[in-house]
Amino acid sequence: MTTKEVVLAYWKTMESNDFHKGSKWLSEDFECYWPQSSELIIGRKNFAEINTNYPANGIWKFSINTVVCEGNRVVSDVNVTDGTVNARVITFHTVENGLITKQTEFWPDNYDAPEWRRQWVKITK
Repeated sequence: MTTKEVVLAYWKTMESNDFHKGSKWLSEDFECYWPQSSELIIGRKNFAEINTNYPANGIWKFSINTVVCEGNRVVSDVNVTDGTVNARVITFHTVENGLITKQTEFWPDNYDAPEWRRQWVKITK
């Protein structure tokens, strides 16, 4: 599989909401960094557990917007929802030997556009 195919397969498996199954696309020594909260998840087991135990309001659905690949690095832009939470995750993946070894994920929060910019932009929501 190409590095892009590995990441696409990872997101497809995550759609099952079986996060232990999804973690099979991660290396044993996998690291996931969430810069906004300064958290580092170490290991595929911890990744599966944190996702399994996340207080969701329903099953998680994933919608891939964009996937860009260069060498062993893949960037994905994915919408995520549990029916109540609507989020967008930008993930930088490193793939080695057919497994994701590192991820840096940004979960930006939506916010209203400042009034002062309104004359130069179009609001899309």
